[in-house]
Amino acid sequence: MNPIYLDYNATTPIDPLVAEAMLPYLREHFGNPSSAHYYGFKTKQAVETARQQVADLLGCLPDEIIFTSGGSESNNYAIKGIAWAQRQKGNHIITSQIEHPAVLEVCRYLERHGFTVSYLPVDAEGLIDPEDVRKAITSHTILISIMHANNEVGSIQPIAEISKIAREFNVFLHSDAAQSIGKISVNVHDLGVDLLSVAGHKLYAPKGIGALYIRRGVKLEKLIHGADHEYNKRAGTENVLEIVGLGKACQLVSESLQEESVRIKQLRDKLQDKLLAAFPEARVNGHAQKRLPNTLSLSFPGLEANTIVSELSEKVAVSAGAACHSDQVSISHVLQAMQISQEIAMGTIRFSLGRFTTEEEIEQAADEIIQTVQKLKPQERLAPLQIDLSNIKLTQYTHGLGCACKLRPQLLEEVLQKLTIPHDAKLLIGPENSDDAAVYQLNENLALVQTVDFFTPVVDDPFDFGRIAAANSLSDIYAMGGQPLFALNIVGFPSNRLPINVLEKILAGAQYTAQQAGISIVGGHTVDDTEPKFGLAVSGLVHPNKILKNIGAQPGDALALTKPIGTGVLSTALKRGLLNDDLQKQLVETMALLNKTAAEALKDFNVHACTDITGFGLLGHLLEMLKGSAVSAELYFEKIPLLPETLDLIRQGMAPGGSRDNHQFTSPFVDYGPLSQEEQLLLNDAQTSGGLLISLPQKEAISYCQKLEGTAFIIGKVTEKKDDYIIMK
Repeated sequence: MNPIYLDYNATTPIDPLVAEAMLPYLREHFGNPSSAHYYGFKTKQAVETARQQVADLLGCLPDEIIFTSGGSESNNYAIKGIAWAQRQKGNHIITSQIEHPAVLEVCRYLERHGFTVSYLPVDAEGLIDPEDVRKAITSHTILISIMHANNEVGSIQPIAEISKIAREFNVFLHSDAAQSIGKISVNVHDLGVDLLSVAGHKLYAPKGIGALYIRRGVKLEKLIHGADHEYNKRAGTENVLEIVGLGKACQLVSESLQEESVRIKQLRDKLQDKLLAAFPEARVNGHAQKRLPNTLSLSFPGLEANTIVSELSEKVAVSAGAACHSDQVSISHVLQAMQISQEIAMGTIRFSLGRFTTEEEIEQAADEIIQTVQKLKPQERLAPLQIDLSNIKLTQYTHGLGCACKLRPQLLEEVLQKLTIPHDAKLLIGPENSDDAAVYQLNENLALVQTVDFFTPVVDDPFDFGRIAAANSLSDIYAMGGQPLFALNIVGFPSNRLPINVLEKILAGAQYTAQQAGISIVGGHTVDDTEPKFGLAVSGLVHPNKILKNIGAQPGDALALTKPIGTGVLSTALKRGLLNDDLQKQLVETMALLNKTAAEALKDFNVHACTDITGFGLLGHLLEMLKGSAVSAELYFEKIPLLPETLDLIRQGMAPGGSRDNHQFTSPFVDYGPLSQEEQLLLNDAQTSGGLLISLPQKEAISYCQKLEGTAFIIGKVTEKKDDYIIMK
């Protein structure tokens, strides 16, 4: 069964009656509304009928409605349109700190073009004080833009009071009503606004359609220029299909708003009461009464919102108000503006109900939420968990994936630069090289190699996760030219979320890989954690004169890579249920493959530099090599081996956050040439248990790749130092 949907503030499904109304304009009525014949008349008639339906809902005249591509365009047109039309009068805009990015980003854009913006605070309940608006107005103020209701906490702003102040000072008033329309009454005359934004997908119409109310007499500078569509206010042939859908959606709201609001509020309050009864320490965010009837923002102190969302993902669909990363806690700008403490805000979940929410769903959702939160709360004693191991999906128990959870490279660089480099003649490889292992000389013929690595699950099966984590940890030894001796387990395990036999399977997978490497795992260390994490601390040996370092690449060298890239993308897609069985198997086997064979083959060649590709991506690890070697490189994108479907999946939004961080970090040092944004992200994809990247003479590189029989690829060459460290060809 699909999860219970409690995220209606993010988007609503298309109402079946809306879809039914749209169908004729998908199939038979295809004419251009500007055409002077039957086909044009039919679609023109449909557009004007929809305009009347929107106007009826808002209590305005049809010619005060223009259709847009959605709420974001409506906000852009309203704010920029007034700003540019009124710039001779003034350049000051007033908004609030809790607006949607479609308002805040427009204001920041205008600030870069000579406008000044006042961002008003809100109180602890998310409400603006109208007197703050009055105090902010100056002789240069041309526009006030305040949302009608907040999308996160649901607080309804005193727009009618603010409009009186705006009229008193002859200042235009715009309101983003994307979240309020369909949930509460929105009448433009009662509110006293000059402009009001509508987003179709928030009220059971399709995505990609919206409207802007423009009071008669208000002049805007056009945002889109062209023909004289939409009363010469918005050029472009009308999106008839979706305009019809928006009109029908508005009609449905008009017919049932009052009774539907009461029903939804009763369900929302029932959910709220059940959750507060189970967790009296939880906090409701937003005004108790002046709040959208469908919205419940609830904070669970001491818990992490993204862990709750991840745990609930297969049962209840909700949104998080904060995200806990490896190096920071990201709290929504709305909760920050309300000055909610980090401890409370980090556990904030938004539940938003809608037209198709049933009482049975609320009962079931409440039970699931209570069970989940109780399981995540620290407890002294827990009964053994009863979970069907055949249905365990480890990626659902973590909000990050594998090596993509590494600290951002920018932050790590900043920290490492502050550390004192140890001075010990026997420390042959230390922190100065960006290598992932340390090498300590024991005698003239022997040196000790030690490394440690651990991460969160990248695949669902516990045994496979153990295999991959062990292969990843061992890779650092192989990349240094070493021979592993033994390893210790490093375990973080959520004993309140997963049965202990899941850990047994993880350890069994690691042991399987260790046997392939010819070593033993002899104990280790465990902590109770909110997420499963696993890896190894590995010890190995290497001859002091045969250490492979991350520096030493020379101009003229070829660059060889021993595994395809894209594991971060595929792991993200797997977590979201988008990989077929064959691709899952290929992903697992790629990451579980030891770098042992590739490393042993290097003993016959003159290797100048070597590293393994993990969390910082291909370009991140190559950049470390090039900087340390004072050289540059040319890479040939078409020669770089890619896992199947990775580019398509990136286009679908499957690039993990770690890959985006890597891209931001490497961009100042890379000339990407003709590569698309998706191709650039893939080159920075945060790998887990990736291959070896090797710099060695051209002829030897060819022989090396031949020796590995198609599992190693020449992907570029090292050059003299240039302005850009990496040049893509």
